Amino acid sequence: MWRFPLMNLQHFYDWLFRQNSDGTGIPLKETGLVLGALLLLAHLGFWLGGEKTISFVKTFSRHRAWGIALMLAASIWGFFLVAHMDMGEFYNWREKLMVLVLLTFVLVSVFVPEFLAVRALGALMLMAAALVLQAAFLHPQTSRLLLPILAYAWIIAGMFFVGMPYLLRDWITWVTQSKARWNLAVFAGATYGALMLVVALIDY
Repeated sequence: MWRFPLMNLQHFYDWLFRQNSDGTGIPLKETGLVLGALLLLAHLGFWLGGEKTISFVKTFSRHRAWGIALMLAASIWGFFLVAHMDMGEFYNWREKLMVLVLLTFVLVSVFVPEFLAVRALGALMLMAAALVLQAAFLHPQTSRLLLPILAYAWIIAGMFFVGMPYLLRDWITWVTQSKARWNLAVFAGATYGALMLVVALIDY
């Protein structure tokens, strides 16, 4: 039986990154179920959405509203991490870095609007990958590797999205040029999600 922390944000941070004294932390089974369901439902949504979804995907890279929304989400998560992580000998930098995170959101949103949605998505993927890796850490099941594989794919893609965001635009252009490519990409994502969901139910 897993316990979800309700005390305070520091306790929540310690739970997410398995730093509680009692060893409790983000659970493998629930993480697998949530990720599997999200992957499956998202890709089924892409498939059912048809041309409307393809049109949205094509405009995502330069979508201003999505860029600001995702950048805000990344900044809030980054602020939370800086506010609660153990900074060791740099603990006296904490408040300055918290201000810097907020300032970065404003400056990047105003002065780096090009591919903002892609850069913000990349940042979120990098931070989300850490949680997925924590959930799978030290578990004995070989099937747990489904989570780290996804996490490392996010890490690699996230680094490119932050530094070379035009690559996502190029990939979207390539995959949407052919109906077969689009269907294959959607099928692959849905299959991975379904596999993770089944494995989480029976093995985690």
